[in-house]
Amino acid sequence: MKSVYLSLLFLIFTTISNAQIKDLFNKAKNTVSTINKNDGDIGAGLKEALNNGIESAVNQLSAEKGYLDSPYKILIPADAQKVIDKVKKIPGFQDVETKLVQQMNSAAEIAAKKATPIFVNAIKQMSFQDAKAILSGQENAATTYLESTSRKPLYNEFLPVIQSSLDEVNARTYWKSVVNAYNSIPFVKKMNPELDDHVNNKALDGLFSLIAIKEKGIRTDVNQRTSDLLKKVFGT
Repeated sequence: MKSVYLSLLFLIFTTISNAQIKDLFNKAKNTVSTINKNDGDIGAGLKEALNNGIESAVNQLSAEKGYLDSPYKILIPADAQKVIDKVKKIPGFQDVETKLVQQMNSAAEIAAKKATPIFVNAIKQMSFQDAKAILSGQENAATTYLESTSRKPLYNEFLPVIQSSLDEVNARTYWKSVVNAYNSIPFVKKMNPELDDHVNNKALDGLFSLIAIKEKGIRTDVNQRTSDLLKKVFGT
């Protein structure tokens, strides 16, 4: 009888592929790892990961030309482009597009410096249940959670910062002169596209994108787990 059991066990293990064995091992490892982490560790670890991502994103994008020389460069919105295409033919407005792009990105860079406390306050609202679901989620799950729960309030809080920043670089006054020049052209449909919403959304898009990159790095690269807590939550 013993030889029959041994034969059956041998048959089972020889029919399981290496990939299946590795998968079973990883599942077991993850189960043990999860058991060894308490809710406090998971929540604190994810918050630390997001805080690191925020710090990295803000530092990069708030630097001089942080937006302008990055993949997150803010370009002219489509409705404003129609205005610019007409106005740049008028003497004195030939470089209107270049100047406006510089102003919009400078405004976003100024605003980014003031973003950290707004983001940090949103992170504090994460529950233990949210954290546990996020830990086993996709490589950008924490960033996605942060954006889904805080994008609207962030937008509302960020908008006056963007408006103030646009004024600081004289962008809204300059844009008003461009629109007035456009509306003075005979036979054109009068327009008054706003820059505030466009710059605000694009500035937030850039910040969230960089936070997601940092989160992915912490999840996939052990060298980016720079604290004992991150190593405990995400592994060593």
